[in-house]
This record gives sequence, structure tokens and C-alpha cells, in this order.
Amino acid sequence: MTPIIDRGLWGPKLWGDMRVAVTIRVVLPVLALAFGACSPTFNWRDWPLEGTPLRATMPCKPESASREVPLGSGPVVLHMVSCETGGTRFALAWADVGAVAQVPQALSAWRAASLQSLRVAAQPGDPALVWPVRLSGITEATGLRLQGRDHLGQPVQASQVYFAKGALVFQAAVYGQRPDEEASEAFFGGLRLVQP
Repeated sequence: MTPIIDRGLWGPKLWGDMRVAVTIRVVLPVLALAFGACSPTFNWRDWPLEGTPLRATMPCKPESASREVPLGSGPVVLHMVSCETGGTRFALAWADVGAVAQVPQALSAWRAASLQSLRVAAQPGDPALVWPVRLSGITEATGLRLQGRDHLGQPVQASQVYFAKGALVFQAAVYGQRPDEEASEAFFGGLRLVQP
């Protein structure tokens, strides 16, 4: 009498199929956990801002937009790149105000507009808002730390830095209900002006 195992009931095909099924059930969840662990919240990358001497380190792939806004003595085209990760939005914006003489007025107007958009009842020069910041290759920068409300009325914390190079004015900002402090420091620390 031939054993059942030789008839193919428990032969290589069935054992092979069972091994594949067991492997899939065991290995796939392990792989999913491993790949999830290898996908950090902050995936830092070097990012040039086209048409400017500024380079940044962004924690996620940014989206870009442009629009005309009133800034200082007249309308300018404001360019922005931003991304959101880990409950924090990282943004860079810049505009060419046409002449170096327009820079102080444009930066002052921009800071005031930012306070207004976040519903902060203070002046841009309020010492309680100002924080000292140093950026690579940037001689003068003004930092503001704000507690305000976003466009939906939700509480938001913002760290913003304003600076210029020639007739270009810049704002770098981090927004969130509880922005990641280390990521914020890395973002501002990754800003640098490069020689054209």
C-alpha cells in the first residue's frame, strides 16, 4: 500500500503553498513595521529657492505658490514654498521689492501683516515677541515668536525670521499647535545664503 504522503496529498506542492502562506503572514507585518520605522517624520533635504541666493533644509517635500500682494510701497509677487509634517508647517517666502531702499519698509509691513493674520494684538517691535536669531551668511535678521490664532481660529505658535539680501526680502516660518523644537532649530539652522 502506497502511503498517502506519496499520492500528493501532503506532497511538495501543498507544503510549498503552506510555507508561502506562513511566510506571507509572518514576514509582511514585520516588513511593514520595519519600513514604517525607516520612514521618519522629518525627512530632511537640501532645497534651493529658485532665483534667489538662499538655500534651505526642508523636513518634507515642499509645495510652491506665487501671488501678488501689497508689500511696502506697492504690489510685489510673493513666492512661497511650504510643507507640513509632524503637525508642524515649515514655510519660506520671498519677494523682490525692486530697490534696496524699499527693503526696511517692506520688512516692517510684512511683520505687521503677519501679526494681523495670526490675530496677535502687539506691534512687530514688541520686545516680548522678538527673539535673537543667527543665520548662516545673513548679517541682519529679525526673529519673532508669536502665540496667535490661525485662519480657523485654532491656537497656533509661530516662529518667524525676516531678512533681506539686496532687494530680496525673505520670511522663514514654523507654525503649529506645538511645533517640534528640534525640527524648528534644524530648519532655521539650515537656512544659508550662498554666493551667486
